Amino acid sequence: MIEFINVSKVYANGVTALRDVSLHIGRGEFVFLVGPSGAGKSTLVRLIYREEVATRGIVLVDGLNLGRLRRRDVPFLRRQMGVVFQDFKLLPNRTAYENVAFAMFVTGHTRRQIRRRVPEVLELVGLAHKADALPSELSGGEQQRVAVARAVVNYPKILLADEPTGNLDPETAWGIMELLVEINRRGTTVVVATHAQSIVNALRRRVIRLEGGRVIGDEPQGVYERAI
Repeated sequence: MIEFINVSKVYANGVTALRDVSLHIGRGEFVFLVGPSGAGKSTLVRLIYREEVATRGIVLVDGLNLGRLRRRDVPFLRRQMGVVFQDFKLLPNRTAYENVAFAMFVTGHTRRQIRRRVPEVLELVGLAHKADALPSELSGGEQQRVAVARAVVNYPKILLADEPTGNLDPETAWGIMELLVEINRRGTTVVVATHAQSIVNALRRRVIRLEGGRVIGDEPQGVYERAI
């Protein structure tokens, strides 16, 4: 599903974010990316949805070599993916319903399809009753739930989440993570970059540990940090 083959990423300012990374994430997996700030987690996520391009090596998504992907084809790649950010990135002047509907509108869905699908995903994330609320009228956790709804409304094969609970209190963070687990249970491949140690340790999913741009650990039922 997702494969990195000897991937390195060096930014224009000379900073090396990833060094010779090789890994494979299978269809339907739930994977945590962990490590200290600057370890390369966010860069790895951005490479998957082609926000960045590898300096060296090969990134494959569903057999497609992203390094050879033409710029005009990037939007078609991203239609297979949903992305959730730490800071939500909602449209401030649109309601929860409209934020989710917009993701369908830009990918060419009809009004009928939008009217049928958007209430379904708002129900999934527990916000059917807040469909008409603006982001400013929602709590941080509710805004993140809208962001998750927007990310999954187009039935993505892959859901990427970059620090999705970073700005949330522990109880709300758990609610978001349980939602991602449910989405994974329905068949979506989920990759989460996170510092949330308690959540990672409790869920015991696959954990890929990065440090200094390198993969230093990969455990099928891992924890955030092993005692030495």
